[in-house]
Amino acid sequence: MLPVRQLLRVRPGVAVSCATGQRIHELASVQKVTSLTPKKLRSLLYPFSELEAYLHRSVDRTQFQLFDPTLEDMIEAEKLFHSSPSHKIDYYISAERMEHAPDLKQPEVCFIGRSNVGKSSLIKALFSLTPEVEVRVSKTPGHTKKMNFFRVGKAFTIVDMPGYGHKAPRDFVDMVEPYLYTRKNLVRTFLLVDGSVGLQKADLIALEMCEETRCPYVMVVTKIDKCRSGTLLTNLLNLQDVVKTETTSCFPQPFLISSIQFGGIYLLRCFIAHVTGSIRLKETSQS
Repeated sequence: MLPVRQLLRVRPGVAVSCATGQRIHELASVQKVTSLTPKKLRSLLYPFSELEAYLHRSVDRTQFQLFDPTLEDMIEAEKLFHSSPSHKIDYYISAERMEHAPDLKQPEVCFIGRSNVGKSSLIKALFSLTPEVEVRVSKTPGHTKKMNFFRVGKAFTIVDMPGYGHKAPRDFVDMVEPYLYTRKNLVRTFLLVDGSVGLQKADLIALEMCEETRCPYVMVVTKIDKCRSGTLLTNLLNLQDVVKTETTSCFPQPFLISSIQFGGIYLLRCFIAHVTGSIRLKETSQS
């Protein structure tokens, strides 16, 4: 793997305007972070590296590093999140029931999680290179009431599902379960858990639902910037124990995310691009 600064021969990142005049955060692109120290850069690319120092040597780190793409892979994946006339990224439609869902052929990934887990904020961060894409983020839990479909050109679709738990739609199960069971082009479900509080009872119920569908899914740990390293590590190890002992369809590696600081966003973009078949990794990674 080439050194970071050799791969990123661009000037230090600054906030810039896109074609619509909207501002793009200076950390939205992996190619705009060369002003950071190598340690800070690595913590953004691979957030788990920040926790390794706190782990006892007896703890197996392998399960946290199964998907380990190169920086070149992340740069390649990032291109898919730039909108262009030939590769349009946009909000497409919302649906309350499967019969209202669009008949799309491209691979699809969906995001589900407890209300106020930071789901819409995460999707907004994924699309931060195309800020004209409307992803509504609210401080009020349970803001998302429908399945919201976002098209990423002809490559894949991202679906923002309603939150469960507090202020969830009364018909949440009737809305989400049929989608998970019958959506033929669904290639991966991302189940979000708040890293500052860890797995909650509602999360375990959602995990059981994902297991029942037997479709591959992934755990995403959000808000890693909202708690101390010790709290985050404790919650992460507890989650990892559940994944190891109680799941069969869950990818063993959880993805750590800070939507505010963009930690883990580049890695997650790369994973989405990989599982949807949109890029070919330069080095072998599990998925």
